[in-house]
Amino acid sequence: MKRQVITTGDGSKTIQIQDWNEQYHSIHGAIQEANHVFIKHGLLYKTTSQHNNSEKISLLEIGFGTGLNAFITLIQQSHLPVVIDYVGVEAYPVKQEEIALLNYTEQLNAADFEKYYTKMHACSWEESHQITDDFTLTKQQKFFKDIQDVSQYDLIYFDAFGARVQPELWTPSIFQIMYNALKLEGVLVTYSAKGSVRRAMQEVGFTVERLPGPPGKREMLRATKCSSSSS
Repeated sequence: MKRQVITTGDGSKTIQIQDWNEQYHSIHGAIQEANHVFIKHGLLYKTTSQHNNSEKISLLEIGFGTGLNAFITLIQQSHLPVVIDYVGVEAYPVKQEEIALLNYTEQLNAADFEKYYTKMHACSWEESHQITDDFTLTKQQKFFKDIQDVSQYDLIYFDAFGARVQPELWTPSIFQIMYNALKLEGVLVTYSAKGSVRRAMQEVGFTVERLPGPPGKREMLRATKCSSSSS
């Protein structure tokens, strides 16, 4: 499918799949969306409140893509009292020539971290890599349905392409895999707020909250694997 790099509403770039009219990030702002959905309501929720009592966070990203979420997480982690073990799952890795056209380091004013973003994309797949002293990255090339982890993660960034173009990624069977992969009191955050997505999460045992969405979206969802829930 034909792809192009476009500029989103906050000046940061993303990749657009033209045949689907679908982007890797929100056209209203790639960085704004990542910060709001995954950092504010995911990472910071788990690390700066009563919702975390650990010095280490195990994090799974569904849709590693451009590496933006991982990069912003690494930057944020440098200000947090936690070590992060980050696993990014991606069925179709983004090509290096597309990565070279993105402007995240510039837009984030993160020149000191540029070498880490480069390292994230240069490092091999299927192996664990120490990106910094407190941030480990493992990139896995697989379909989401093939994830078999059980009670392994504290936090999931669910950043798959939207249900409009890939409805099979937003079903009870996929969310059962996510539920199984989380530890008790683990959290999943996503930009989606569709009623069908919320119901699919609830069907497998998640407790689901509607939260204010990022620019361009009214709401988003946060799902928790509560100890009182059942799979």
